[in-house]
Amino acid sequence: MASLKLDIPVPAPKDSEAFTSSLKAVLASEAFQAQIQTAPAPGQQHASLEVPREHKGLIESNAITRYLSKAGKNPWTASHNEYLKDSALIEFEETVLSGSVKSPTEALTKAEAVITKYGFADSPAGAAPSPGSIILFSRIYNAATSTNIEQFPTLAKWFKVTIDQPWAKTGIEKVAASTAVKPTKRSKGPAKEEDVSNRIYVTKIKEGQQMNVPAAGEKILPVPGQRNILITSALPYVNNVPHLGNIIGSVLSADAFARYAKARNYNTLFVCGTDEYGTATETKALEEKVTPRELCDKYNALHTAIYKWFDIGFDYFGRTTTDAQTEISQEMFLKLHENGFLIEESMTQLYCEKHESFLADRFVEGTCPRPNCGYNDARGDQCDACGNLLDPKDLIEPRCKLDGATPILRESQHIFLDLEKLQPEVQAWMEKSSTDGKWSSNGVGITNSWLKEGLHKRCITRDLKWGVPVPLKGFEGKVFYVWFDACIGYVSITANYTSEWKKWWRNKEAQTQLYQFMGKDNVPFHTIVFPATQIGTRDNDWTMLHHISTTEYLQYEGGKFSKSRGIGVFGNSAEETGVAPDVWRYYLLSSRPETGDSQFSWKEFITKNNSELLANLGNFVNRLIKFVNAKYSGAVPDYTKSIQDPLFAPYKESINNLLGQYVADLEAVHIRSGLEKVMLISAEGNRFLQDNKLDNNLFNNFPEKAAAVVGYGLNLIYLISAIVYPYMPATAISITKQLNVPLRRIPDTWEPVDILPGHVIGKAAYLFSNIDPKMEEIWRTKYGGKQLAEVKAEEKDRKKKKKSKGKKEPKEAVTDEKKKEVQVEVR
Repeated sequence: MASLKLDIPVPAPKDSEAFTSSLKAVLASEAFQAQIQTAPAPGQQHASLEVPREHKGLIESNAITRYLSKAGKNPWTASHNEYLKDSALIEFEETVLSGSVKSPTEALTKAEAVITKYGFADSPAGAAPSPGSIILFSRIYNAATSTNIEQFPTLAKWFKVTIDQPWAKTGIEKVAASTAVKPTKRSKGPAKEEDVSNRIYVTKIKEGQQMNVPAAGEKILPVPGQRNILITSALPYVNNVPHLGNIIGSVLSADAFARYAKARNYNTLFVCGTDEYGTATETKALEEKVTPRELCDKYNALHTAIYKWFDIGFDYFGRTTTDAQTEISQEMFLKLHENGFLIEESMTQLYCEKHESFLADRFVEGTCPRPNCGYNDARGDQCDACGNLLDPKDLIEPRCKLDGATPILRESQHIFLDLEKLQPEVQAWMEKSSTDGKWSSNGVGITNSWLKEGLHKRCITRDLKWGVPVPLKGFEGKVFYVWFDACIGYVSITANYTSEWKKWWRNKEAQTQLYQFMGKDNVPFHTIVFPATQIGTRDNDWTMLHHISTTEYLQYEGGKFSKSRGIGVFGNSAEETGVAPDVWRYYLLSSRPETGDSQFSWKEFITKNNSELLANLGNFVNRLIKFVNAKYSGAVPDYTKSIQDPLFAPYKESINNLLGQYVADLEAVHIRSGLEKVMLISAEGNRFLQDNKLDNNLFNNFPEKAAAVVGYGLNLIYLISAIVYPYMPATAISITKQLNVPLRRIPDTWEPVDILPGHVIGKAAYLFSNIDPKMEEIWRTKYGGKQLAEVKAEEKDRKKKKKSKGKKEPKEAVTDEKKKEVQVEVR
């Protein structure tokens, strides 16, 4: 390798900045054994490095340090985590210590905290230094040698080990030889931002890069020849308040993909609504002493408000209790009947003679028949004490939940969907669709397990009043089982959105791709029961499932969400925290349980906000927009002369590589992985600013280079606004407002030429705010439910009352499953 030329400033009295700049560069050359020719440069404030073979030069000491860490004979190598920690250390030096602290003690206090946080003091003596450790060491050298460093024990340990290294001793001696005056630190405040109240805004952006946004009131319909995407999320059941696991499992995941598709300018429709028929609705209505309709109205409004707060961008959010639901469900049912895919059989059920009605599972209570349980208040579908699913006919001493009467067994005629007869066609369809649409692995696995076992006839009617009536003679007073017509709800909700619904659901010409999002519990109804229903109608123009995206469970702090015990964050309580919806969206999507269960953690929630959103994305955007407002009065300078600087090429290559991975991830509906790429691209933006530091020196002495850095950085921010839009739409909109630009489409590749010279940006605004770590314990206590001691005390009191009545008690009522509460939903 040819020798490099390093010009280091000769510090004037009291000019510690020049001393620090020299120290960084010289220490790096010694530590990484770079062959350099060092020459003093009187009157120069910053070190500069010429690289003749590569025809480039570096004029910022941090960039020089990072370059030498790779160019020397002893290059720095690190894992991905070590690289991120080192980048955070450099970011800390540049944004916190560089010119903003007021005293040596303050500088050392802050340095003590960051050294402790990242564990740098634990590195063994003689370990190869990192660029960040050299940069931080150089920054605090004057303060550490002029102040009693022993009052900062962790920092003192690290500083003493570092200063004793041979490369440090040699480097310090070389820099000290350049001056006889020991420099002291200079403090300079941040640049004052210009008042933008009277600014005249000029918009100059490249054409053809905008996201297509439908006009208000315009119905979205498929267009032949375009990519038409229909997106549904599992219809949330109306009788409860959704918790964070419900939200990430369906509506939020679907929203992220829908926003991605729209940002790609695909022709996309996203529909959802509340699932309102069934046993659980009748039961909940009885508990709340209202009619099923009143209950549905109440909870539909509640769900709507929650999803609106989470910024879920449905094109239409409806409900299943509509005329369209009845008409379409009955039409499909009658076609199944005509085509011979329905079977009539008698079933033995519990019947209440007192109010003359068959009892749905949840209307029956009694003693659990399971060994070692005997819980007296078990329901007909499950026992809350032992967690087992039950058959209501097996309960000991069953009683009607409505009036306490003892039910009897009675025969009732029902209709079954003959899945066994439809299996060959369902299996052939599934094998093709799962391959073409690249279904999620758990979606494929669950469906295959059902098919391998062999499909069996499935009862699709119930003895209820609240549901879609069965349109067949002899079945008056019966309704469809909710899981038969629930998936038909996607169709009827679309029909309530537009009278031209068949263009989405019965239109082969449009080649619509149907993407469906849900928790894994709902898979068989979407991959077997509903497709079998569509196939059985013998209408060959149905839009059928293209891709299914399923999630595992989101657990809460090591347990499960429980509304009854007040454990976990539910949709209407997230707003109470005062944390912005986008932060919740970011946390949930970054923790999405795509391949296995994941855990909600308050500590991680706060850390992700402070260390990822605020320190990475927020810092990059705010830092550059403030600089442009302060130095250029908000007008984008002419960056065209230097934007093709060869020094910029590696950054653009890295960003385009990450962008390609991002697009591939989202096309495959790997939502969590896509978000990781967003943050890596943002980190590249911070690295770009670190290596091409914008300061008064660059602005005053190298105007063309400063303009190029600004132009490149602003255009990168515009790209980030597009790729972050699926995850944090309000954040994306805030960025575009600050940039004074429209929403950008997501490209396949990126060039930094979207925002043109002469364009005028808006005022800077903070994207995120810091969350006090003390809130962790406050929120954990507030949403942690009852303490175990309270639960045991209540259980003990309940046992005493039951025993006084001579009733059998479970041996262990407070089990682990009881504490976590079973997450089985029976409709």
